[in-house]
Amino acid sequence: MTKEIFDIVDEDDQIIGQASRDQVHGNPSLIHRVVHILVFNSQNELYLQKRDINKDVQPGKWDTSVGGHVDKGESYQNAAVRELEEELGITGANLKYLYKYRLRNDYESEYVSSYHCLWDGEITINVDEIEEGHFWRLDEIAGKIDSGIFTPNFIDEIGRYQKI
Repeated sequence: MTKEIFDIVDEDDQIIGQASRDQVHGNPSLIHRVVHILVFNSQNELYLQKRDINKDVQPGKWDTSVGGHVDKGESYQNAAVRELEEELGITGANLKYLYKYRLRNDYESEYVSSYHCLWDGEITINVDEIEEGHFWRLDEIAGKIDSGIFTPNFIDEIGRYQKI
């Protein structure tokens, strides 16, 4: 398997080097880029994925529709299109840029670029990464936000989204 290499960026999201997945996870001093995509259907329900139990970060928890790293030399937009296809099998969707922010915790530091996607078509999950997925009403999510079933990153993301 090819080692994943990511661009490392400074506080202003300017590329200053590269590092492997193993180097950035567990080292919050290495800021790397990721994308999140919020996939809604025409009933304004949000698709969430349940992370595979074998994932190294937040296994078995419900998470943003799509989330993934931006590869070395890749743009946020291209990473979003790639991750949408890799994780949910969605191609040809219209992605709308929402916002960008820094996320830092004890495990890692990321620049997150978030997108909105409206999709009523078929979804085919990548079973190597996702245990299951389905659309949720926003009030369902709100009612379970403190239950421990969601990743902290998703809780942060949905909070940001609801402020726009």
